[in-house]
Amino acid sequence: MPVDPWPGDTGSMTDTRTVLAHTSQLAPGAPEEVRALLDAAFGGDFTDEDFEHALGGMHTLVYEGGELVAHGSVVQRRVLHRGRALRTGYVEAVAVRADRRRCGIGSAVMAGLEAVIARAYVLGALSASQDGAGLYLGRGWSVWPGQIGALAPQGAVRLPEEEGSTYVWSPPGGARLDPAGRLDFDWRDGDVL
Repeated sequence: MPVDPWPGDTGSMTDTRTVLAHTSQLAPGAPEEVRALLDAAFGGDFTDEDFEHALGGMHTLVYEGGELVAHGSVVQRRVLHRGRALRTGYVEAVAVRADRRRCGIGSAVMAGLEAVIARAYVLGALSASQDGAGLYLGRGWSVWPGQIGALAPQGAVRLPEEEGSTYVWSPPGGARLDPAGRLDFDWRDGDVL
């Protein structure tokens, strides 16, 4: 059963309802609704591995008139930085239905995810497309200026293709990063970031 996320839930005032739920708490049929939204939002360029990366953490879902119009999730990852393994809330699968974009719904999704990150993690991170970059920059996320890598099965490898599109956010009291340092993300199948 999904749980309401925070006192700002607008479900009782309008036909809009915002839900925060762990993957294990998603209502029956919700994962399929999320997948359909993501497939449409990303023009069919959202793989099974991408969907797998979005599971196992907390989801913010926005419903209007009973229909899912937006989604985002945050999952735990480890990021190695200057010899420390940082507990990181990694944002995945942020999407707003095409006809509801530029209405503040993406910001509402991110507000829910940022609240989770602030309570449970020392760092937030995500990989953004050029289309999504404005949302994150406007919310105080910043492009990581240093190198990006992954802790691959064969050891640490640099991922230059991820440089310039990886964003970080430190919650109050969170990790302090050295911009000259490298961020090495834990390995996973498919796209690492």
